[in-house]
Amino acid sequence: MIAALTLLLTFQLVGEIIARGFALPIPGPVIGMALLFVALMLRGGPNEDLRQTAGQLLQHLSLLFVPAGTGIILYGERLAAEWFPLLVSLFVSTFLAIGVTALVLKSLTHKRHATHTEGRQ
Repeated sequence: MIAALTLLLTFQLVGEIIARGFALPIPGPVIGMALLFVALMLRGGPNEDLRQTAGQLLQHLSLLFVPAGTGIILYGERLAAEWFPLLVSLFVSTFLAIGVTALVLKSLTHKRHATHTEGRQ
């Protein structure tokens, strides 16, 4: 578990270094997560230790929302002043995520169907 946590935190650190070093508008943890995804794709997926550690983190995911809840309370006045742009961006990003997910799923199921069809001929 320690090795898996170290791996996750290392990728987050690398993402932070890249984000700050190049002054990117993307958060470091997002860059680190993308790098971890690429590394896992090249490696053929996560090992069992990383799977178990990620599962444990996901079981306690609700604890990670405490800082966000604190931010909502702390910046309540600002949220009240800028509610409309926030609401619009929330809806646009939600529908965009749903659309991209649908397209990826359609592409993957089409490729899988084509692979199974070729095997029967």
